[in-house]
Amino acid sequence: MAMGSILLAPAQVLAAPTSRKLAFAVFRNGVRIGEHRMDIVRQADGVSASSEVSLVVKVGPVPVYRYTHRAVERWRAGRFASLETSTNGNGKVQRVSARRTGAGVMIEAGKGQVIAPVGAAPLTHWNAAVLDGPLFNPQDGKMLAVTARRAGREAVKLADGRSIQTTRWSLRGETQIDNWYDEADGWAALRGKLPDGSTMEYRRL
Repeated sequence: MAMGSILLAPAQVLAAPTSRKLAFAVFRNGVRIGEHRMDIVRQADGVSASSEVSLVVKVGPVPVYRYTHRAVERWRAGRFASLETSTNGNGKVQRVSARRTGAGVMIEAGKGQVIAPVGAAPLTHWNAAVLDGPLFNPQDGKMLAVTARRAGREAVKLADGRSIQTTRWSLRGETQIDNWYDEADGWAALRGKLPDGSTMEYRRL
């Protein structure tokens, strides 16, 4: 999706999910480096989704990179309402705060503030309904110039080796990510390219 179409995309609507917990084993180039856990809670006035990511990359037995990420995302009446994140990548701390207003989504990151389109939502992966709309990076708050495509049905393996039928969504542009969703639209797997050229994979536990 080009930046021009990002500015014109409509607001995204979340299909009301049931409350559930999600957990993923995270791999870099086939080596397990940590976990990503989510708690999605359906409430009377909407949905909240809390995320915790903890990763450690090692060279042999020596840790060379540590990464933690925490996020709390809220939806009201089927639409994105707010997001708070804190990320620590090897000591570099980033914080993002975003909330939907009448004028658009106000995103604060570091010392900067921008107004994104009213339909903007964070790319937190669990909610397939947002993928073909305007997206922003929940780690640094920047809008993403990507094209989303629903690529069809296929089987994927979970962390325990079981295969399930899923729908794949592909994101291409400044990021290259594939996400898979099960028959209940639950996030099941992810594969993407990291800036250093390595491959990251999520396999649901």
